[in-house]
Amino acid sequence: MRTIMLVAGIIVALVLGKLFIFSKPGEGKGSDAKKGGDAKNAKSSGGAVPVNVFIVGRESIENQIFASGTVLPNEEVNLMAEISGRLVKLDIKEGAYINKGQLIAKINDRELRAQLQKVAYNQDLSKKIEARQKKLLNVEAINLEEYDVTSNNIRVLEAEKEVIEAQLEKTEIRAPFSGRIGLKFISEGAFLAPGTPIVTIVQSNPVKIDFTVPEKYSPSIRVGSTVKFNLDGDPSTYSAKILAIDPKVDENLRTLRVRALANNPEGRFVPGMFVKVLADLDANRMAMMIPTEAIVPVLKGKKVFVVKDGKAQEAMVTTGLRTDKKIQIIDGLQPGDSLITSGIIAIKPNTAVKVNL
Repeated sequence: MRTIMLVAGIIVALVLGKLFIFSKPGEGKGSDAKKGGDAKNAKSSGGAVPVNVFIVGRESIENQIFASGTVLPNEEVNLMAEISGRLVKLDIKEGAYINKGQLIAKINDRELRAQLQKVAYNQDLSKKIEARQKKLLNVEAINLEEYDVTSNNIRVLEAEKEVIEAQLEKTEIRAPFSGRIGLKFISEGAFLAPGTPIVTIVQSNPVKIDFTVPEKYSPSIRVGSTVKFNLDGDPSTYSAKILAIDPKVDENLRTLRVRALANNPEGRFVPGMFVKVLADLDANRMAMMIPTEAIVPVLKGKKVFVVKDGKAQEAMVTTGLRTDKKIQIIDGLQPGDSLITSGIIAIKPNTAVKVNL
């Protein structure tokens, strides 16, 4: 009897243990399903993205632009031969200063002077003939036609004389202005043809500073205003006055060419030098400036995100002047807008956002 009760107890214990074992997986599965459902519900409801904002306002900015420029001589010319002939004199020293009108080169003019002498002899003879014929005409010894031919011959000879004298002037090459002689291209004794370069003269006091600015700044650039410029390796700042503005915009680069004039008594500025130009334009007292990190470049331009009714809304903007940390907004925003400045990459239109305090 005791044995039977012991066996029955063992069987009951085994059955209860089996039921417990089979019930554990069911309970675990139900728990996991509940957790998955909670996560799904949390994801579907979504959380607001925390962001930093910048309140758009107006401020005063100095309107300055930087440009790359080049030093140009005030005057520069390549002296060339106008007529052919042998170079008999080259009175220059390379790199030396030369005054306006000073003789630089001389071409052989012996043949032209002989022609001029021949014309002078014919002029003397024609004048004597004309004087005799005039007396004969007064007594009607000759007709008027003969006298007119002689008078016309005198005028023709005078014209020939002027032509030869003009040719003689071309045999002398003189400095058209005061400046410094460059490196010569030929030597004395060479035969020159018309257009043969002889030497270059450069006038570098004052000098011209040429630079370009974007076309949008053209209304702010005025003739007579002053710009500043610097040379590479020179900490000093120099000034120049705007001399002229190109009347047209470069249609390829959309830039406007500007020319300024700077005094150069010591020859510090050498033509061809690179300079950095700083132009102070009219200050903008009502500019909307925003942080540059708020700008998102897109295919059709630039956009930003602003907070409206707790959600991120995109706005296309037109930009202007840029500083080291901010950029000017010309169109697309209004003062008082809450501009998002952080987490922009993860934000899409209508994303719920939470402003960090």
